[in-house]
Amino acid sequence: MKLYTSHRAPNPRRVRWVMAEKGVTEVEFVEIDLLAGEHRTPAYRAKFGVPHVPALELDDGTCISESIAICRYLEALHPEPNLFGHDPKEQALIEMWTRRCEMYLANPMMLNVRFSHPALAALEAPQPQVAEYSRVGAEKFMRTLDQRLAQHEFIAADRFTIADIVAAVGLDFARLIKYRPPEELTNLARWLEACRARPAAKAGA
Repeated sequence: MKLYTSHRAPNPRRVRWVMAEKGVTEVEFVEIDLLAGEHRTPAYRAKFGVPHVPALELDDGTCISESIAICRYLEALHPEPNLFGHDPKEQALIEMWTRRCEMYLANPMMLNVRFSHPALAALEAPQPQVAEYSRVGAEKFMRTLDQRLAQHEFIAADRFTIADIVAAVGLDFARLIKYRPPEELTNLARWLEACRARPAAKAGA
């Protein structure tokens, strides 16, 4: 298998982090230079259909894009440690929190960085109003997470799951613009440091 990835982008890091948690080693990394537009070439688009990373190419030629879809595939191949839920109830709760973390935290923080970091102007023109609106929206959800984490060690279950990876990667990406979550969100800070301390977090970076 080949994983088309980029160390400049946050979503591929989700997949690399999952691989590191599970000890997956049978995947070849193919680094894509986003600033050079390698993801927008006709050959890349013909293979994957969209100019996005990450993308996984299986040995039989099947191509899978979208980070969570790739992570689900890896979970099916390598069930432990479980990151998506052991039973229907747990799977639904983890899915719920994963979607919340993606829509209300990770995606807004990515937009905040994308539209405010000078180096990314090569991809899209800066839009300070969009960046600020996205940051404000993300911080609203950070407060929701802070309340949740006051009673729970991790976001979605009694252990580390894909929801934690999605949220932590979204927040870590914002360090490109030297962003730090509001200091009063102490539960969020405790959780984030615990996520960053995991060996797989460094391997996935």
